[in-house]
Amino acid sequence: MSTPTQSVAVIGAGDHIGAAIVRKFAEQGFAVHAGRRNGEKLAPLLGGAVTGRSLDAREPEDLTAFLAEAEAIAPLALVVFNVGANVQFPLTETTDRVFRKVWEMACFAGFVALREAARIMLPRGQGKIFVTGATAGLRGNPGYAAFAAAKAGLRATAQSAARELWPQGIHVAHLVIDAGVDTEWVRARVTERIGAEALAAQPDLLMPPAAVAEAYWALYSQPKSAWTFEQEIRPFGETW
Repeated sequence: MSTPTQSVAVIGAGDHIGAAIVRKFAEQGFAVHAGRRNGEKLAPLLGGAVTGRSLDAREPEDLTAFLAEAEAIAPLALVVFNVGANVQFPLTETTDRVFRKVWEMACFAGFVALREAARIMLPRGQGKIFVTGATAGLRGNPGYAAFAAAKAGLRATAQSAARELWPQGIHVAHLVIDAGVDTEWVRARVTERIGAEALAAQPDLLMPPAAVAEAYWALYSQPKSAWTFEQEIRPFGETW
């Protein structure tokens, strides 16, 4: 197996979407550096071209060091910011602490990731920074004030970064996932709502994490003459 000549850093390499992104880019020959809270949960991914550790993306020094580690492995080709922070509370039950924490995780950490990735990539005049968004970043629904504010801020930050960095050779993209991603928890909730038989009859109603990874790979593969800033992906049966 040849030694990877480029690296990918995945911030928020969780059990589902993040893990699928790690696997996809490792399969494509990149060295992948994965970070998440509770880094011991990365064990199934580690080995070969994949390294990783615990990461608190809300701490700028930790996030900066994490990206420097990826760059030390091989020149950093892509940074994926995939921190979720989805919470649901009625407005009157959303505490100051919850609002600040969600904003720190989904918006502030995304700003730091964009800034620090750009500092590494700009001297080379190339690189890609992709951020995972959500429908909440486009419209706020009842019970999602904290999450919507954070994701809307992340989208605006990414858009500003894209307009600044594209002319300098850095592809910034924002992927809106408007879907129930196929996890045990989501599958159980959908089964409660529509029944097991209905779900079995519509196997594409939920989005597999690997489908999100494929979307990121398609974005990564775009030529400079046809870059996408924002892409929305959803299953065929999703209402929007």
